[in-house]
Amino acid sequence: MSHQAQLTVCEWFYDACILFNAANSFKFHDYSFKFQVMVDTIASIGPSFKMSSYHQMRIYESKRQTECGATGLKIDTVFFSSFIILKLSLSIKFPYKERFLVPPLIVTSRTKFSALSMMEAHESVTTKGSKHNLDKHFDEDYKDQAKLLREFCNMSTVDKAWIFNSCNGTGSWAMFYLSQTNLLANKRTKYILSSYISKEESHSLTFQCTPFPFELVDVSTVVPSPSGSKLLIVRNGQNGSAVRLEIWSSSHMQKDIHIPVSVHGPLYTDGWFEGISWSNDEQFIAYVAEAPSSLKPMFSNFGIKEGPLDEKNINSWKGQGDWEEEWGESYSGKGKPSLFVVNIDSGDAQAVEGIPESLSVGQVVWAPLSPDDGQQTLVFVGWSDINVPHRVARKLGIKYCYNRPCSLYAVRAPAFESKEPHSKDEGRESTLVINLTGDTPSAYFPCFTPDGRFLLFLSAKSAVESGAHCATNSLHRMNWSSTGKPDLANIIDLVGAFSVSATLEGLRYKRRVPVVMHADVGSFPGLYCDSIIAKPWLSDGSTLILSSVWGSTEVLISVDVLSGKLSRISPHNSDSSWNLLAVDGGSILAVSSNPVSPPQIKYGCFLDRKENETSLEWDWQDISFPQLANSEKVKSMLSLLQFSILKIDVPDLLGNLTTGAKQPFEAIFIHSNSQDSSNKGEKESGLSPLIVVIHGGPHSVTLASYSKSLAFLASLGFSLLLVNYRGSLGFGEEALQSLPGKIGSQDVKDVLKAIDHVVNKGHADPSKIFVLGGSHGGFLTSHLIGQEPDKFVAAAVRNPVCNIASMVGTTDIPDWCYFEAYGSKGKNLYTEAPSVEHLEVFYKISPISYVSKVKSPVLFLLGAQDLRVPVSNGIQFARALKEKGVKVKIIMFPNDIHPIERPQSDFESFLNIGVWFKNHCS
Repeated sequence: MSHQAQLTVCEWFYDACILFNAANSFKFHDYSFKFQVMVDTIASIGPSFKMSSYHQMRIYESKRQTECGATGLKIDTVFFSSFIILKLSLSIKFPYKERFLVPPLIVTSRTKFSALSMMEAHESVTTKGSKHNLDKHFDEDYKDQAKLLREFCNMSTVDKAWIFNSCNGTGSWAMFYLSQTNLLANKRTKYILSSYISKEESHSLTFQCTPFPFELVDVSTVVPSPSGSKLLIVRNGQNGSAVRLEIWSSSHMQKDIHIPVSVHGPLYTDGWFEGISWSNDEQFIAYVAEAPSSLKPMFSNFGIKEGPLDEKNINSWKGQGDWEEEWGESYSGKGKPSLFVVNIDSGDAQAVEGIPESLSVGQVVWAPLSPDDGQQTLVFVGWSDINVPHRVARKLGIKYCYNRPCSLYAVRAPAFESKEPHSKDEGRESTLVINLTGDTPSAYFPCFTPDGRFLLFLSAKSAVESGAHCATNSLHRMNWSSTGKPDLANIIDLVGAFSVSATLEGLRYKRRVPVVMHADVGSFPGLYCDSIIAKPWLSDGSTLILSSVWGSTEVLISVDVLSGKLSRISPHNSDSSWNLLAVDGGSILAVSSNPVSPPQIKYGCFLDRKENETSLEWDWQDISFPQLANSEKVKSMLSLLQFSILKIDVPDLLGNLTTGAKQPFEAIFIHSNSQDSSNKGEKESGLSPLIVVIHGGPHSVTLASYSKSLAFLASLGFSLLLVNYRGSLGFGEEALQSLPGKIGSQDVKDVLKAIDHVVNKGHADPSKIFVLGGSHGGFLTSHLIGQEPDKFVAAAVRNPVCNIASMVGTTDIPDWCYFEAYGSKGKNLYTEAPSVEHLEVFYKISPISYVSKVKSPVLFLLGAQDLRVPVSNGIQFARALKEKGVKVKIIMFPNDIHPIERPQSDFESFLNIGVWFKNHCS
């Protein structure tokens, strides 16, 4: 074979691998041309190869064109793996080093081409007699780290829990909803575990768990009834099949209700639109599901097909119809969130009437039963399709975005027993939807007090009004009259962000707790709570328990909804994060963890106040829970680590910072115990390489809680610095609002200040610093390696924001681009048609403007289905770096969205981060 022929084959083989990797996601309309050139090139190599292979490929091409059509021919992955890879790798010699590699995984994989293998393909080439293998050192690191990461992935997590009174009244039952990573199935395995809680007078208690949990196969979610006597199991239909709602008692399944797709699609179980609520008498269940899809036109050879739709008719096909707006990231392809009620006895499911078409609904709860007419009322959250504050008739992305206006509404539940038609006036009254919160721009997670006197709800008013996608929350109380109707004349702001009293259409808002613009050290920083559990009340019926971010930790707080008094009830001396699971009368079930300690179940009992004592006292006990145990190897590695929360001072050089913006921000420092050596020489010689980890948002926070991914990186011998720069949640509204309009500057300086802090303290070697971030954290990572090109050994970014000028026209949250670039005035500047001046500002504050200065090798981890930061943003930056000669590696996850959280993708992502940084340590 000639030199040129071999070179051509090498190039086409590599091209085939790229096409093969993309085959599951894209259609190649110019495939016929590519196919012809590739076949002719291969056929020219030799007669024996030409005859058998050429005809096999021609037959296959003809068959696939008949089935799929020439212009829409989708490359068959099995064909590429069995034919192209095997034929080329076994029949042709590749003597040229540094060309490409034929990894073993290609030949053994049935349908997929490893993203890692593809991106390593250009690194080396096998020679005659050598194994198709990665570099030996790299391969060993990769295998060892993969095995270690697998150990970290094995641990279960507690997602939810409920507590019910036992039949004998002497104890209670706890039901835990857990999940565990299943890498082979590429999903999280969900299961239920029950435990009996027995209490003694001395405040001691015993948890007796059932011997084994039971797995929830093909289950979307479970919801127990208020009494705990029944359990709803939701099985969302797959591939257009019916939804199944199973009603279970303690001994058997009472009902198996099948709801056809003509009524509705899958139930929403996303935690935001999700709303599944039992009626107080446990005879009905209200829930949010995807509305039936709109009818699509049917076509045939004779034009529009009349009559009923028959998708199985080979002489017709279904058209696309009108394109409809969606709620962006993670909601692509989902139907409109709509409200339904099912009658458990009859199995009949009905849509709730009267809700405007412009509303998407969620978070439904049943209101107390009206004693006057026995009518049942539903309270729900509604988001309008018409985004009034932004003056656009479109749906902006809602995932992670609390600044989307929403209101609470009340509507009568369907009367299943009534078969006779109402009079015209009766029908209008029964379907009347009432806006409960008026012009309050945000109201969500409604919750009634146990006695039904008050309706509580959270609000993101400060986020909606400022434009920040997340900001300080507020908690409100509305009177609910004894007649079972709302009292619209009295809505009280208990904890939160209203700065003045306001009278609006008869609704009176009263400020009970001052706005926390800035907080003294150790003081309540404001409410940062994103949900309320189903039964959050202590036995007094007026004390609400919540989880809320407090600096770099999450804590448990209690709120007296009558007085508005707020107290921190998780231990004040704890640097761990606490998350609320369930409330049991005067007791609380929670889970606590920190960066070096895996989750631990905690049970808190309220202690009676002593005389003249005003503070609430809680006794917290650790609960043995083997299901949360790590392997001995992981325990051993974690025992070698420790962490601390650092406070980083902020210099006010110009004297123009607000009080909140001048206060110290925080960083969580995780390091080996050995670095605490008092011997300075020994300490400097033993300093571990440092990974700076930067959260996204930017209005988010990295909590001092356990993360298997970060624990894995720390176990590899790295110290970690998790920076909560100004603009993060949990530090007051002034600090948060100090960042918009200064991204790429203030946040970059904060990260550099945090790095200097640990270096100056002798905790880090300035020559061994790495940086990692995703989303806005990727934005900062990309900025740092451009603004400080000699500071970082290597970097890794996950779906990074690299060029806001290009992102603004493709993201599902273009308003974010304006607000973060321009600050408070960006909300009014936002438009779907950015001016040249706007684009210039976006470009100047983006990392792409520093691309020429970057020297550090960069690993890119990209989700091809990302609607938040479209993949083109990262690809452009990576290509620009490669053009400048910077070492770049890209791993593309074809089915992942913004978080890259599918189990296999998350695993491969952090595995490659670990290998990438370890390989650059030297």
